[in-house]
Amino acid sequence: MKKPKLIVVGAGPGDADLITLKGVKALQDADVVLYDALINRDILEHAPDAKKIFVGKRKGFHAHSQDEINALIVEHAFASGTVVRLKGGDPFIFGRGTEEIDYADSFGVETEVVPGITSSVAVPAYQGISLTKRHVAESFWVVTGTTSAGKLSEDIGLAARSSATVVILMGMSKIKAIMELFRDAGKGEVPVAVIQNGTTVNERLGCGTVNTIEDIVKDKKLSSPAIIVVGEVVRESVKLKGLYEEVNALPPAEYRKLQKIQLFKR
Repeated sequence: MKKPKLIVVGAGPGDADLITLKGVKALQDADVVLYDALINRDILEHAPDAKKIFVGKRKGFHAHSQDEINALIVEHAFASGTVVRLKGGDPFIFGRGTEEIDYADSFGVETEVVPGITSSVAVPAYQGISLTKRHVAESFWVVTGTTSAGKLSEDIGLAARSSATVVILMGMSKIKAIMELFRDAGKGEVPVAVIQNGTTVNERLGCGTVNTIEDIVKDKKLSSPAIIVVGEVVRESVKLKGLYEEVNALPPAEYRKLQKIQLFKR
């Protein structure tokens, strides 16, 4: 019998090449892989001989509850040996990786963590958005838009009043309320980028300001999974700078007119 072991692996933000080499080696050694909804399925090719079980959770659909996933980890670890729990992004950024490790450890299962590239940093980077930049942003917040109770996170209001770049995950269903908090903080003209399916071939982008982004999201039919980035660093992106410079060069009256017709629908 193989010694029961759990390896929690971060699969990265979506691009199959963004999994780490250590993550690939873990998959190659796996006897069972329990994988999430947001991972790139091409990554599973690194575990050709392993049993693969989908345990993904999306809004409105759970293949398994978290308690069931925990039980599956322990069951397969003792029955088969090495279980890789493959999670999108990084397993410790809103990934519940700690809960699964704690549960497995309570049964005497050896545990290991392979960190992943978090979407909160990588997805903006693919659009040329640096979350920090000298003389522009000294820090950044990563905040969930929706708490485990389904409510808007109170931390977003705190982040909106800071000078930091704010990256919001799981916030698309609450984008109206989120932008209201930024407007209340006097940030109506601050640039915003909404990036859906970031780092994948299906990536889609909407850019605007706090005042315009809701209409842009609606017009472009952007939806989850998506990341919301709020901050002046969005304007600094090499890919997006020309768009914002074009608008800023307009006379104030013409700028307001174009905002009303959603110039930033590109």
